[in-house]
Amino acid sequence: MKIPKRIQPLIEDGLINDVTGRLMSGKEADIYVVSCGEETRCAKVYKEASKRNFKKSVQYTEGRKVKNSRRARAMEKGSKFGRQEQEKLWQNAEVDALYLLAAAGVRVPEPFGCIDGVLLMELMTDGEGGVAPRLCDITMTKEEALEDHEIVLQNIVRMLCAGIVHGDLSEFNVLVDQYGPVIIDLPQAVNAASNNNAKAMLERDVDNMRRYFGEFAPSILQSNYGKEIWDLYENGDLTPDSVLTGQYKESTKAADVDGVMEQIQAAFDEEQMRQERLKENDS
Repeated sequence: MKIPKRIQPLIEDGLINDVTGRLMSGKEADIYVVSCGEETRCAKVYKEASKRNFKKSVQYTEGRKVKNSRRARAMEKGSKFGRQEQEKLWQNAEVDALYLLAAAGVRVPEPFGCIDGVLLMELMTDGEGGVAPRLCDITMTKEEALEDHEIVLQNIVRMLCAGIVHGDLSEFNVLVDQYGPVIIDLPQAVNAASNNNAKAMLERDVDNMRRYFGEFAPSILQSNYGKEIWDLYENGDLTPDSVLTGQYKESTKAADVDGVMEQIQAAFDEEQMRQERLKENDS
């Protein structure tokens, strides 16, 4: 096939030998199957911001830090240089997340680097050597749905323990290879501690999985794992091996507003008395 313009420099540098075919076109990137020496890999070619159809990207970039102050100022001003740096930050976020999550035991494709907006990574395959299908493209038995749902939840927990929330998890960005579910598409991954939208995104990710797997195993539809996972995380009790019940119930206990106000008033009165004692001592 004709070599995509963005991949041509990688061929000239010897990083890619040839492009076997186009795998898919998504809202943020085009995916190609490429040969790298004796290996068959995947090349993700990111689309330019003007051509990318990813809504509310500001919600996802909140909390991402830029060490270089000049770059940070340029990004805030929205200059040409700033926009270029913003694109690099968006692309590198996926590479960084892949390395971090792989080290944390999350099933993600192995990354091989991102060069000029082209991410080279492992090509996930099925048991017969073909390209692994997306979760949305397969059917499963009740037992398979229960097993794979548990695996996905475990990966979500491990991601959160590593400080990451996928933010856009659905049946469209989970692959199923010969060993089970694999999480993909992470440029919008958010920092759980510094992004104010992280809790809502985590619960949405979990709910998307609940809804999809629930089509094959209806008992999953009665679960409430999202709030349970976040509650454990928020209280510092979440570990990669946390045992979940899916039966989390939110507290209905009303806040003790009167008690809080009494504590505030007591602290105020104490400070007033302290100030009066200081005046007496000065006199």
